[in-house]
Amino acid sequence: MCAGAAFGGRADRRRPLFAPRLHYTSRMHTTDLTLTRPDDWHLHLRDGAMLAAVLPHAARRFARAIVMPNLKPPVATVALAGAYRERILAALPEGADFEPLMTLYLTEATTPEDIAQARASGFVHAVKYYPAGATTNAASGVTDLRRCYGVFEAMQKHQLPLLMHGEVTDPAVDVFDREPVFVERHLTALLRDFPALRMVLEHITTSEAAHFVRDAPAHVGATITPQHLLMNRNAIFAGGLRPHNDCLPVLKRETHRRTLVEAATSGDPSFFLGTDSAPHPRHAKESSCGCAGIYSAHAAIELYAEAFEAAGALDKLEAFASFHGADFYGLPRNTGTITLRKQPWTVPDELDFGGTPGVPMRAGESIAWRLQA
Repeated sequence: MCAGAAFGGRADRRRPLFAPRLHYTSRMHTTDLTLTRPDDWHLHLRDGAMLAAVLPHAARRFARAIVMPNLKPPVATVALAGAYRERILAALPEGADFEPLMTLYLTEATTPEDIAQARASGFVHAVKYYPAGATTNAASGVTDLRRCYGVFEAMQKHQLPLLMHGEVTDPAVDVFDREPVFVERHLTALLRDFPALRMVLEHITTSEAAHFVRDAPAHVGATITPQHLLMNRNAIFAGGLRPHNDCLPVLKRETHRRTLVEAATSGDPSFFLGTDSAPHPRHAKESSCGCAGIYSAHAAIELYAEAFEAAGALDKLEAFASFHGADFYGLPRNTGTITLRKQPWTVPDELDFGGTPGVPMRAGESIAWRLQA
């Protein structure tokens, strides 16, 4: 077991909510905002024709992305991760500069040897935990975290982060409470039993999750999506059922959205950008049992800019989008830049998802910021 965390605990993590924002000093002119090129620390690319269709959206905005492994079959071995990485690289548009950071899908058959091989590979950067049946292609997920304790011991030793879909699937727990219950039942125990295990609570949605991460040691982080910064659960039912605003974890109350905005804009390095952009065909969303997931890769950094501007915190966007995640993963910060212009544009009603139409976030509506070439 590793004697201590690679990213040591913070001197004073118990403070009254989130740190106050500093005066804005970033590189912004009247209508342009220039940022160090950001990364996406939680991205779904799928495979085949859909991969080829959606990859350019992410590659245009982000230098790197942690790629989710929930394919069919799941990317559960280093060999499968390497093959998937090659397919992603082959699908990149000519001249694109984008690095896929691969993950392994945690199953109850994963071994400590798999973890050692993942660390030695140089291209596998984390292991993803899905509760069995919790979300898209999660049937191969874990039914009991205690069955993975030997693997967690190896992950702690090799400093390979555990990325968590932090929800319980207990049918007795209300869908809106699944994340807080996960924090209470499982996350606290994991931090106690594996004090040096690097962990990321993915796509957090609640005040309970945000406060847990805020008060945890520095090797515990969280990603926050654009939809959870910009929408509350009313968006699912505005004027009727809105299936394209349905995601997992589901959107929560306005009070939770406000807490997430405070966390993202606080400057706390525990919180960083992760879109959870998840393409689904239109017919799979608009069905009697529709898929959960929101596609945001077409305008992700623009949507984050909207959320930060609304909070009066554009000065905090660059760190959240470009620095905190790289620092957490121990990777160099990017050296290139992107520029956003305050120039409203209308999102298409549909996008091509590899021969089938898909509906992106904010379809048919305006976005205030536009990415420049």
